Amino acid sequence: MVKIVGLGGSLRPDSYTQLSLQLAAQRVEALGAEVETLDLRQLHLPFCNGGKDYPEYPDVQRLRDTVSSADGLILATPEYHGGVSGVLKNALDLMSFDHLSDKVTGLLSVLGGQANSNALNDLRIIVRWVHGWVIPEQIAIGQAWSAFSPEGKLLDDKLSQRFDKFAQSLVDNTRKLRGVD
Repeated sequence: MVKIVGLGGSLRPDSYTQLSLQLAAQRVEALGAEVETLDLRQLHLPFCNGGKDYPEYPDVQRLRDTVSSADGLILATPEYHGGVSGVLKNALDLMSFDHLSDKVTGLLSVLGGQANSNALNDLRIIVRWVHGWVIPEQIAIGQAWSAFSPEGKLLDDKLSQRFDKFAQSLVDNTRKLRGVD
């Protein structure tokens, strides 16, 4: 079975990034994959100092172990000042090639303004650098405050269809590239 780990790079309560990650995870699960989401708001992670070991931070090992055991990832980030959030970047920096190489990865970004691909391009470079595989489908949700109903449902059918295509691509490409059913 395909195992996917989701990481959301927002610390905000009622985060649209976390909501988007949940929606993507639900779509991936509906296709038969196992999904585990690590909520970075709940983990006690230090700032990366370039070290290899962080024995006083057991959540670093939890993050590394969970990602290592996965076939693929969903990385979701708010776009801050034209780039990936520091929270997600720090979590990625706390891992190495040992944890991230060969992971098939889907990317989501959430913006308060117009949708663009700056944070997605940043993540694409980061994942390529650690020898991961990024699927071609990606989602940028602009003006996120208007994209969801109060119940957390997507209001735009085309955006909902993009989530379906994103999930299908992530599961299909993970099966192919990782050789799992």
